[in-house]
Amino acid sequence: MDFKETALNLHKNNVVVDTHLDLAGEVYNRHQAGEKEVIKNRYLNNLKKGGFNIIVSSLFIDDIFLPEMALRTALDEISVLMEDVETCDGEVVLIKTKEQLSNVVKENKIGIILSFEGLDPIGNDIRLLRVFYELGVRAGGIVWSRRNYAADGCSFSPVEEGQRGGLTKFGVSVVRKMEEMNMLIDVSHLNDEGFWDIMKFTNKPFIASHSDVRSIHDRMRNLTDEQIKAVAERNGVIGINAYKNIAGVKECGDPIKKLADHIEYIVNLVGPSHVGFGFDLCNSYYESELKYKFEPSNSDSLGSHADAVLITEELLRRGISEEDAKLIIGGNFYRVFNDLLQ
Repeated sequence: MDFKETALNLHKNNVVVDTHLDLAGEVYNRHQAGEKEVIKNRYLNNLKKGGFNIIVSSLFIDDIFLPEMALRTALDEISVLMEDVETCDGEVVLIKTKEQLSNVVKENKIGIILSFEGLDPIGNDIRLLRVFYELGVRAGGIVWSRRNYAADGCSFSPVEEGQRGGLTKFGVSVVRKMEEMNMLIDVSHLNDEGFWDIMKFTNKPFIASHSDVRSIHDRMRNLTDEQIKAVAERNGVIGINAYKNIAGVKECGDPIKKLADHIEYIVNLVGPSHVGFGFDLCNSYYESELKYKFEPSNSDSLGSHADAVLITEELLRRGISEEDAKLIIGGNFYRVFNDLLQ
């Protein structure tokens, strides 16, 4: 088998999904700095090279906007993202319905699904979920790595802290409302207590949009074997995170092999139907010319979405079948969204 050619063909001819990109925040920041057509100029070409059909864009609210500006910032991010999508000459669309999801694949376009990265924008007002749903938000991470009204987040590394909590009373109401509305629940960034509360208080499939395997790299942001089994038990999917410190790339030195390690581990533990891509590519988001200054970043294991095919090539070399590879590169997450959307 020509592994490279086979991987390229798999990405060209099948659904490819990335369930975590801070796209809305980056587009918003770049528009604030005077730049336009961000998706068209910075992402479209590499997304096409990688064969991507579906990107989940987070609505991430930086600490500097909390608490007073969380709602306004999220609304601004959605507005500006919609404006930027309109400059893509019909090649990029916002997905709100099952029909739009299907059409994106049939017409070989790129669809964006909106998701909260933490429920900070709704504060403690559950009624705002409906407002965001009408604007196109179809998924939601309960927290980022900090506490909000719904739950407690997990830290990236050990910190001094008091008693940790899981879902609050408000959080239980929110996740039940999300399930009622067919809004997909995302457990990435939740602490362990919150994860098991999701299992206790919900019934439908949920995802971990951008988390890795804790047995491979011991970070609270990653999932234990028991948590991986729980996601699979609910017929959910885990999106492998390409952020170096989360994947453990610095300890390995070979980012593609390390990401493949995480994927292969999940396949061996629970089968090929519960893992996909959730890359969390951040380098572009943190570039220094943006109006809101962030630390320079060399955090990504991939140069761009075009490099995703290298992971698939490595998986094929390890004996992953073409049928299983189709599930991993996008088929699994497509199943979840197709079942969710109306």
